[in-house]
Amino acid sequence: MSKALKVAVVGVTGAVGQEMLRVLEERNFPVAELVPVASARSAGRTVTFRGEAHTVRALTPEVFQGVDVALFSAGGSTSKEHAPVAAAAGAIVIDNSSAFRMDPDCPLCVPEVNLEAARSPKKGIIANPNCSTIQMVVALKPVHELGGLKRVVVSTYQAISGAGAQAIDAFLKQSADVVNGREPSGLEKLKGQLAQNLLMHWTVDAATGYQEEELKMVHETKKIFGDPSIQVSPTCVRVPVVSGHSESISVETHRPVKVADVRAALEKMDGVVVVDDFVHGVYPQPKDCVGKDPVFVGRIREDVGNPGGLQMWVVADNLRKGAATNAVQIAEGLFL
Repeated sequence: MSKALKVAVVGVTGAVGQEMLRVLEERNFPVAELVPVASARSAGRTVTFRGEAHTVRALTPEVFQGVDVALFSAGGSTSKEHAPVAAAAGAIVIDNSSAFRMDPDCPLCVPEVNLEAARSPKKGIIANPNCSTIQMVVALKPVHELGGLKRVVVSTYQAISGAGAQAIDAFLKQSADVVNGREPSGLEKLKGQLAQNLLMHWTVDAATGYQEEELKMVHETKKIFGDPSIQVSPTCVRVPVVSGHSESISVETHRPVKVADVRAALEKMDGVVVVDDFVHGVYPQPKDCVGKDPVFVGRIREDVGNPGGLQMWVVADNLRKGAATNAVQIAEGLFL
């Protein structure tokens, strides 16, 4: 690293933007100058970084002058309009929205899996995958290396923090309503009653019957591994948990793999913590992963219903590894 960097965080007042600041600080990323950016209505507010207050700037082309890295977490429409502007100004853009994920000229990167893909982005824009995809492909990397992924069947149990800070507030109020026997509030914001319930409320693709969230996992997994033949069968579910996504994953491989070999490979991986003593009740739980960067993997076992297959249970903090941490790790991989 030859110099400290000028870093812009776009969408800095949102849940992921705030997490990006924490991750940059905790991981001691070499920020020489922070440029906090948000919408015009948030301009003038202050955010704290390394103990100092910084004034939030409105999102205009001028904010990207001299910026080395621009971390975007402000939604797809904002990214489509402003990420190319930041890249044209000379910044490396790492975008957390879905705007550029399937663009063939924009790498889709999870550093533990395919950092090399991000080395020379043609448009200067690198896409952060969907939160549920990120933790899955990290856990599947050694399986793919050992046996070649043939088919992945995954069910997700996704926390409400993935829908943003306002959704968290709505969920907490709704939970209090239900506990106290009141009519549940926040039905519109949460797209139903999540308190003491489960929802499948992402945008539905009428042609397939799948949700947009599910189709992201299908297409992103193929792109990240560079293998369009991998079959992915997903079901995504929103659960009454504030933070921490969980996934039940069943895997078929082209070549036989041993559970012991997969466990050993996962134990050696950077960014993975194996928590796997199910006989004694030890397995990854969302409450234990909040505020932490690794992907936690447990219940690694042979698939009793599909001899030769594997099953595992994967948990991660969706605001950190599923968003902010992954973005910062991409920047670390490129600049440090």
